[in-house]
Amino acid sequence: MKAPITPTRHSAVTCLLTLATLNPLAAAIAQQSGSNETIDEVIVVGTAGGAGINKQDVSFAVSTLNPEQIERFAPKSTADLFKSIPGVWAESSGGVAGANIDVRGLPGGGDAPFVTLTINGAPIYGTESLSFFEQSSIFRIDETIASVEGLRGGPGAVFGKGEPGLTVNFNLKRGGEETEGRIKYTTSDYDLRRFDGVLSGKLAEDTYYMIGGYVQQSPGIRDAEFTSEKGEQFTINLTREFDRGVINVFTRVTDDHGQWYLPFSLNAGLDEGEFSQLGNATRQREIQINANGDTRVFDFARGRGWDGSVSGADIEFEFGDGWVLRDRLGLTTGDANTFGFVPAGSAIRASALSAQIAGPVTTQGGETLADDDFVQTYGHWVVLKEIRSFVNDLSLSKTFADQHDVTFGLYQSDFSVDDFWSLGNPVAVHNTANGDFLDPAITPDDIAAAGGDAGFGFGLAAVGDARTTAFYLADSWQVNDDWRVDLGIRWEEIEITYSADTSNDGEGFPDGTRDINTKIEDDQIAYTAGVNWDVNDNTGIFARYSKGFLFPSFDNVRENQLEVNDIDQYELGVKYGSERFDVFATAFFNTNDSFDSVVGGNATASAFETEAMGLEIDAVTEFGPVRVTLSGVVQDTEVTESTIASNVGNTVLRQPDFQFRLEPSYDFTVGEFNGTLYAAATFVDDRFGDLDNEVDLPSYEKYDLGLQLQAESGIFFQLHMDNVSDSDGITEGDPRNPASPNGRPILGRSLRLSIGYDFSAL
Repeated sequence: MKAPITPTRHSAVTCLLTLATLNPLAAAIAQQSGSNETIDEVIVVGTAGGAGINKQDVSFAVSTLNPEQIERFAPKSTADLFKSIPGVWAESSGGVAGANIDVRGLPGGGDAPFVTLTINGAPIYGTESLSFFEQSSIFRIDETIASVEGLRGGPGAVFGKGEPGLTVNFNLKRGGEETEGRIKYTTSDYDLRRFDGVLSGKLAEDTYYMIGGYVQQSPGIRDAEFTSEKGEQFTINLTREFDRGVINVFTRVTDDHGQWYLPFSLNAGLDEGEFSQLGNATRQREIQINANGDTRVFDFARGRGWDGSVSGADIEFEFGDGWVLRDRLGLTTGDANTFGFVPAGSAIRASALSAQIAGPVTTQGGETLADDDFVQTYGHWVVLKEIRSFVNDLSLSKTFADQHDVTFGLYQSDFSVDDFWSLGNPVAVHNTANGDFLDPAITPDDIAAAGGDAGFGFGLAAVGDARTTAFYLADSWQVNDDWRVDLGIRWEEIEITYSADTSNDGEGFPDGTRDINTKIEDDQIAYTAGVNWDVNDNTGIFARYSKGFLFPSFDNVRENQLEVNDIDQYELGVKYGSERFDVFATAFFNTNDSFDSVVGGNATASAFETEAMGLEIDAVTEFGPVRVTLSGVVQDTEVTESTIASNVGNTVLRQPDFQFRLEPSYDFTVGEFNGTLYAAATFVDDRFGDLDNEVDLPSYEKYDLGLQLQAESGIFFQLHMDNVSDSDGITEGDPRNPASPNGRPILGRSLRLSIGYDFSAL
């Protein structure tokens, strides 16, 4: 596992030369097709107050997905879908929740510190991520989604939440004049049972509704011997139209969880696509929760998930003389808990442990292990996390002199967390699928003495509250028919109060003594400037600079890392759209300062600065029944400064120098059915699992295949095979112990079948 590689480097010259070739290529293809059409999608994300703009006119990098594209991607989690957005690296191998998501070489390292999710334009939480929490964990994809927008960089640093990295906006379906709906049942070769439904229509004059949701359960692709993935969700979206405006309100109630898939030993001959250490034997554990000796039995079948609600409103009214008032608000409340069975150090042979304890190695169930069996230290980690967030984005817009679209905005948020952690709780186990505890007389210290690891302990009881207020001003200046200049500036202040009780001497519970009680305040300015040139009806070119920032949050306060991270980004993009060919290509360069540390890790924490340059591609072409989509990124990242001198010049951890996804499809007709045969090929370059660049995560490929059939009567079928070749691509090493031969592969091959019915009232 400790095998440094020399990653392939791609220079800025290469990126810009590639970009320069795109416009002539697009023009040549357009000449073959003999047709010209502009891209006419309306984009909400990245616009002042969520005003919306035609995709062909944007001066920033954005990708979109419709329900048909989501269906063919067949994501196993929300983060899984983000792989379709160029420039985004999403490690969704952790299950239905708990992904690691990075964008454009910005060094996340864990969770998703540069990612914000919004519903109908309203952020679902006040800060990007916390320890054991990233926002995709509290959002589930179902049939209620109308479209998805993914904005990288650009004006995101100024508007709304002020996100300098990735903003993913989910637009919910709305009701219309006709009553229509869909029901769908899905099963799989891993015993998935899922029912989806959505219904929309008219309630009264100018009043419309949409309701939908799902219920599902399965043991998961990594079978834990019990129903490890289970949940349900219900959404209602109401719309009231007025002569000069509209009010839309929604609520989305979710109770859904799944096993938290973690790195495991890659040297023990395990099935890398389906292995689960957690099983019935290790599902429950009695754990001490305080210094008084009180204990509690926890059920680790709950894994990671979300039990709560996200509600919001989207209001827009036009007043006299061209003034437009917009308000987007969101309220999130619930529990985002984590129950994980986490490895500590390397697996070792039972023979080594037998020699250490001078006797046979047995399990609690009475099995005597063979010498060539493996044993390992694991720990039951408990994170109880209650969160609440209220955000409001109010804006007032007006067009002056038919040239200047000016927007004044006020963004406010209040968000909080109430944490209880019990981490570590090490125990010795048989390292096999669903392996049992070892005999209680055999301890993690015995495994450590034999060459493994004894584990650790850390406890926390903490509460934090934060309040932000931001003012922003934007001007979209239409200089003439071909040129537009976009300007924006944001001032934001934050106030954080935080109190924490941590453990003492490596115990896995808070010791009852307050260790931290603090309040911090700060303010920052972000700004952006963009230029858009409409070369002709088909082609546009844009350039943009943005300066954003990332305030510290609760976990940073606990670690006394109070610096504000600054992010500078430069972008140059080409947009082309015709009847048969669309391309969106963006070259980017960014600089960032950051801090790296891992809860429960033994790697040295460091402060460092990075830079990244790259080229994102998002293209599609159609020739008759054949459609081919290409998305991806080629990038070069570098640590430019670090408190660990040997890391300077290294590559940013986890993110590949290139990743691409190629999706061909073929439409056909058979009998009364319209069909589509589709496939996808994903190519991922080598990565490093740490900033020291000592843990090599090899390159890999993944292939998917599917078939869709839709009858005029409304009946439809979908058969989808994920990871056809059963690839064992490794997405992360062991962030807590980089030297150990542990890793987390992607999920193994699986097959899903859906059957459903689309209907409308006569």
